Amino acid sequence: MASPTSSNPAHAHFESFLQAQLCRDVLSSFQGLCEALGLEPGGGLPLYHKIKAQLNYWSAKSLWAKLDKRAGQPVYQQGRACPNTKCLVVGAGPCGLRAAVELAMLGARVVLVEKRTTFSRHNVLHLWPFTIHDLRALGAKKFYGRFCTGTLDHISIRQLQLLLLKVALLLGVEIHWGVAFTGLQPPPRKGCGWRAQLQPSPPAQLSNYEFDVLISAAGGKFVPEGFTVREMRGKLAIGITANFVNGRTVEETQVPEISGVARIYNQSFFQSLLKATGIDLENIVYYKDDTHYFVMTAKKQCLLRLGVLRQDWPETDRLLGSANVAPEALQRFARAAADFATHGKLGKLEFAKDARGQPDVSAFDFTSMMRAESSARVQEKHGARLLLGLVGDCLVEPFWPLGTGVARGFLAALDAGWMVKRWAEGAGPLEVLVRDLYDVAAKEPVQRKSDKIDTGKPATGAADTQEELLRWCQEQTAGYPGVHVTDLSSSWADGLALCALVHRLRPDLLEPSELQGVGAVEAAARALKVAEHELGIAPMLPAQAVVAGSDPLGLIAYLSHFHSAFKNMTPRPGPASQTSPGTPNAVLFLGKLQRTLQRTRAKVEESRGPGDLCALCGERLYVLERLCADGRFFHRSCFRCHSCEATLWPGSYAQHPEDKHFYCLQHLPQPDRKEDIMDGDSETLELPAAGENSTPPGPSAPAAPQEGPRQPTRRLIRLSSSERQRLSSLNLTPDQEVEAPPKPPRSCAALARQALEGSFVGWGIPAQSPEVLVAMEKEEESPSSSEEEEEEEEEPIDSDLEQALMTLAKTSGTMNKYPTWRRTLLRRAKEEEMKRFCKAQAVQRRLNEIEASLRELEAEGVRLELALRSTPEQQKKLWLEQLLQLVQKKNSLVAEEAELMITVQELNLEEKQWQLDQELRGYMNREETLKTAADRQAEDQVLKKLVDVVNQRDALIRFQEERRLSELASGTGAQG
Repeated sequence: MASPTSSNPAHAHFESFLQAQLCRDVLSSFQGLCEALGLEPGGGLPLYHKIKAQLNYWSAKSLWAKLDKRAGQPVYQQGRACPNTKCLVVGAGPCGLRAAVELAMLGARVVLVEKRTTFSRHNVLHLWPFTIHDLRALGAKKFYGRFCTGTLDHISIRQLQLLLLKVALLLGVEIHWGVAFTGLQPPPRKGCGWRAQLQPSPPAQLSNYEFDVLISAAGGKFVPEGFTVREMRGKLAIGITANFVNGRTVEETQVPEISGVARIYNQSFFQSLLKATGIDLENIVYYKDDTHYFVMTAKKQCLLRLGVLRQDWPETDRLLGSANVAPEALQRFARAAADFATHGKLGKLEFAKDARGQPDVSAFDFTSMMRAESSARVQEKHGARLLLGLVGDCLVEPFWPLGTGVARGFLAALDAGWMVKRWAEGAGPLEVLVRDLYDVAAKEPVQRKSDKIDTGKPATGAADTQEELLRWCQEQTAGYPGVHVTDLSSSWADGLALCALVHRLRPDLLEPSELQGVGAVEAAARALKVAEHELGIAPMLPAQAVVAGSDPLGLIAYLSHFHSAFKNMTPRPGPASQTSPGTPNAVLFLGKLQRTLQRTRAKVEESRGPGDLCALCGERLYVLERLCADGRFFHRSCFRCHSCEATLWPGSYAQHPEDKHFYCLQHLPQPDRKEDIMDGDSETLELPAAGENSTPPGPSAPAAPQEGPRQPTRRLIRLSSSERQRLSSLNLTPDQEVEAPPKPPRSCAALARQALEGSFVGWGIPAQSPEVLVAMEKEEESPSSSEEEEEEEEEPIDSDLEQALMTLAKTSGTMNKYPTWRRTLLRRAKEEEMKRFCKAQAVQRRLNEIEASLRELEAEGVRLELALRSTPEQQKKLWLEQLLQLVQKKNSLVAEEAELMITVQELNLEEKQWQLDQELRGYMNREETLKTAADRQAEDQVLKKLVDVVNQRDALIRFQEERRLSELASGTGAQG
């Protein structure tokens, strides 16, 4: 074995190769290594075996062991799976290099071309667990010693490219820099193969290279001819990325990373940011790698107001260049946001330089996405077949903070390797290509129970025709005195038919006998109100229009909503004599929440305006465009926050009592307070109690009559220290399924529990000697006996112990002496924060997609309604059926939107509970004798807030449980 100070030139070149941090240094050191060993770069796996045989160097043996273990997997067949296959890979991004590595391990000859000559992308990628495992198996830790060593698992694109480049070179991939692929050159005659058109003039060896497989990994801007690409755009959101110089000082290393903060569930942070800087963001992420990397999503109106975005910028531009953005204003914006997010602890922020030597800060349309319709094709000419594959961000959305792009890109690279292997084995084109990419007439999609309703088709059981809807209404209102439904217009004019329909569905809510002597408008208004407040069916027309018959299309659309929600109920002859099971839904729950929210600020207007005019813009409202809020009708596009123009969802907005404008909760002015913008935690919202849900008592337990409005009773709660501890550790999330008993804890976890018992001062627990923490630290820091142990996953520990350990790591000075455990616990805390952020981002993207789909439905609905009003009577039936289908699609999307808003409420409460828990533990960990009167008062206030949040989470969980039981009962009834 050679010593570290060996004078062997090959050893020196190998060390330089491992440590190289620039692309040119990697190439030059590898060239020097090959020359020292008398070898030529490229040529495939034989080069790797020759290097391994000749380089008997201690520093290389662990790397050889890693690569040999990976190459030893059966799928690679010891590098003989594709021995006669020639491949060309276009693009040296992470996905292209990963595809080249996979093909090389299969034994193919691989040539890679890249038009750039440097790696300059500092943006940081979050790594999913399987990508970490994959990269470790390729020796990532050997090439990049800091790989996944922080509190978050991430890596800069540049570092990822460097380590994959080094692996590719060792495996014999032939790489050409500064060469651009411009197209394919088909074989001129039989016996010739496919070639590439390259610029500038490539060497003769490369220009004459004939290949069987082309893998394009050059990004969404370049897709080979023959592949169709479509662009998907959601709601406009401007993304900003900024990279600042990382001086790696002690102060910089101590600044915690931000795995993700989203306005959708943490409004207080963004309220403070807006107040301090005038910057309005939707989310922000901070990763620390080669640079201090920030990515944030900014509101368009904020960018316009601060002069970052020009007023007339074309929204079709995805990358916002200097023509659309003021560079200096953008730099000020990014620097101010980053400084606020890190509390100024990074000092003076200096921008890193990009490949052009300019400050590395950019803005782009975050929701625009280029996606190829397929990922593989086969071409043939003169008997020469060519397999073409696509990998990289021409197939996936490149959202760096979540790691979605690189994770899916790696999977695409592995899929490409599998296709090439099947291709080399002689499989036919249809056997090689993914079958799901082809339209097969006999193939029907399999619908799972968990799948959402396809928004492209009407919901199952929907009233597709006017006759079906009329028949259902007649069945539901049969037997009621004075009610004779013969059509969908004049039969509803007295309001009695609508009251009968509501009574049939919920007999406990509306008593027909109470309507004697009541006018038609009042009866219809009462039915509309009960249906909205207790059934979750929003009005689509006012009571006056129902009685006058002036809006027949609106009435038909409204009745179809009843049919969609209650179609599975079994009709009974005559009026119902007992309560019927309701249908709890998210729309109803959010409606109750919104009314609770509105009551705390202003009285809701009882009078309803005309249903055919928007209450904000005064323009005509067509049926599909109508949105009802607080007794008035609006265009969905008009119903936005008056300050930030964000879409307003139930439970997340309020009307200002003075100016009468609608605001999101973040921007609602507070005239009685010093702040101009509401703090998300400044007011506690009362979620609807379980008893206020739409599920009434069952037949065996009739509802007790109520005398007057019920007011919640409150009393002062005093808890002991142990009770406060249990409260702060409550986890109210219900288990989805029964899990197997947990494994016995490792000795480390057992020691941690013992340490905890002696670490919480002031909790009534006796002290313990610190030797246990010393033992923990020694066990954690003991070196691994083998390379496999390094990749072993940590044993899970139970949630209460983990939560206590996290708190101990953050609030106790004792744990500072044991950095290994502190680092582990902080990593886990960041992972949980990352999960919450990922979920919030997924919800936000789906809400944007739903909003775009609703806009399309509204436009189609307007077209159909205009056609209905101008079409002869005999042709109206077809248009009306299509309009009903659009109504069903809209109802499905609105229901899904409400479900997502329930998830937003859950995330918001979870974040609040976590923050209050940390704050409460900070007070509780102090010595009682050292607490001031102000400290005790603050502790009581935090405890009260925590109790409120726990109660609100409990209300959400009860709602979900009632809905589950209702769905179960409905399913049982349908089967019966």
